[in-house]
Amino acid sequence: MSDKLNELLSKITPDNRHGEITINNPETVKVKRLHPDAILPTKAHSGDAGFDLYALEDVVIEPGETALIKTGLAFELPEGFELQIRPRSGITLKSKLRVNLGTVDSGYRAEVGVVVDNIYHEDCNDDEDFLYSPFDITSSVISNRGHYSYGSYIVRKGERIAQAVIQRLPSVELIEVDSLGDSDRGEEGFGSSGI
Repeated sequence: MSDKLNELLSKITPDNRHGEITINNPETVKVKRLHPDAILPTKAHSGDAGFDLYALEDVVIEPGETALIKTGLAFELPEGFELQIRPRSGITLKSKLRVNLGTVDSGYRAEVGVVVDNIYHEDCNDDEDFLYSPFDITSSVISNRGHYSYGSYIVRKGERIAQAVIQRLPSVELIEVDSLGDSDRGEEGFGSSGI
């Protein structure tokens, strides 16, 4: 047996056999700044699941548009891990910006970006000739930042735009079969369990 396993087993006694043993060996993820203004990912609280990702530069996203927000960072993930790009709940709640979910594989070494949609839709705005100041990610109007279509948002350099969650992946092998085992749901499709 390995020394680590022996050490863990030695901590189990009749008094704590149902207790918890904490193993605190964090994985190392290397992060490379590709631009001097890039901000390294941070956690607001030590127990947070995700690291905040920051916008490298100002980006205006007009209604109905999709933009790539650069982070200026590249990652070296350990084999068997992925980095998930996830939305920040405050941006989703307070704006019409939607961060698309993304996966960064362990072999990817180029810049990580965040894909963001502006889902603002104004059915009543027939006059497309009017130009307005854009909103920020909290839906506050930004004055003196140019004029854009109503509902445009500006993501400013240095703002937290998404979360990066690093997960260990299960080892999985897909095999083709002629039939599948039974289940309670069976072949029932979308909406089969109700709305």
